[in-house]
Amino acid sequence: MEKHDIKTDAGLFRTMEERHSVKSYQTGVTIPDTEIRSMIEMATEAPSSWNLQHWKFLVVDDEEQKEKLHRIAYGQNQVKECSVVIAVLGDTKANEHADRIFQEAVDKGLITEAVKEKIVNGINGAYNGSETFPRDEAFLNASLAAMQLMLSARGLGYDTCPMGGFDREAFVEEFNVPERYVPVMLLTVGVRAEEPRISSRLSVDEAMVRNTF
Repeated sequence: MEKHDIKTDAGLFRTMEERHSVKSYQTGVTIPDTEIRSMIEMATEAPSSWNLQHWKFLVVDDEEQKEKLHRIAYGQNQVKECSVVIAVLGDTKANEHADRIFQEAVDKGLITEAVKEKIVNGINGAYNGSETFPRDEAFLNASLAAMQLMLSARGLGYDTCPMGGFDREAFVEEFNVPERYVPVMLLTVGVRAEEPRISSRLSVDEAMVRNTF
């Protein structure tokens, strides 16, 4: 099946098509802090359950820290070559933001105090009523932000690679990650040193089911 090409000339579609996982970066490239902040700002525009924003971003650009991370990531050279590594963490206690977030809605006249209390109680009930729910939500919502971060990086002319291959326990210990956060993935960010290998994709017909199996 031929690739669907409607609107592929639009900016967002072009950015999405240009995003590929890059594992070889130009060394010595510094990304301005303003651009790193812009990437993360766009990442925080991602949707999240109850708008709890279950993410935290640990930016690693110090060479000594990258060397430490290189060992934790089983010696993958992209960690040392890239300009910055952004660790995407999921917040298993994101429900603690609920009161403040929904109080803002009350202050703006969008909901009543009674509605706010009902929502917050429901959120806390969901978090306190399951051992797996908080972790599942942390991974789900932080992953949405990670994808948005990769697209924002590409929009600024940088490349990325999501990495799940690292020692999570060692990462938590070495980088003093608070207990509430779980490491979801590492994102290497920088300027590609060579064109990435374009991987094949299943067709839309193979990926999509309409209405029911």
